[in-house]
Amino acid sequence: MNSILEHRTWRYATKKFDATKKISEQDLEILLEATRLSASSYGLQPYHVLVITDPKIREQLKPASWGQSQITDASHLIVFANVTDFGEELVDDYLANVSETRNIPAEGLKGYSDFMKSKLMGLPQETKNMWTTKQAYIAFSNLMQAAAELKIDTCPMEGFESDKYNEILGLDEKNLNAAVVLPIGYRSEEDETQHLPKVRKSKEVLFTHI
Repeated sequence: MNSILEHRTWRYATKKFDATKKISEQDLEILLEATRLSASSYGLQPYHVLVITDPKIREQLKPASWGQSQITDASHLIVFANVTDFGEELVDDYLANVSETRNIPAEGLKGYSDFMKSKLMGLPQETKNMWTTKQAYIAFSNLMQAAAELKIDTCPMEGFESDKYNEILGLDEKNLNAAVVLPIGYRSEEDETQHLPKVRKSKEVLFTHI
């Protein structure tokens, strides 16, 4: 089997992690770098990623996650938090980074700055929030697939109470919202889900070639 497909076939939403197995610092850095390198619209990356290992914090988050054991048993808990609202600083900060990284005079980027601001600044706050959430999901997906390549298990989770996460993690005052959660680690031998065939729509149903 092609390695791309092998990794995706191997991956599943791990229901029970082995709490005794921890991800190495080297592998964690690879996963975080894969996340950092993820694509995002305009390159703006309007989100923040929290890497949570503190057992006390994770115990607080567990009741806000419908009591799911992955929150406390996985090696690390990754929370993707989207920027809930933004102004011109989102574009300005990015282009300052572009200018420094690519050694381009800031004035040479004014046209691109004006274009991005014309597309983004007039959006309603609700639309901005939705857009930044979508961007967080792109990075989230990249981390999940990178983990599969390293044979590190994950469990994508939307089953949690964002408002309580925001309160526990102090996200509200940072203009952030917990969008999606990804426990990462290693599957327990007791997790029977790993033995179940993967269920997906057939190619005929899912794809239309035009």
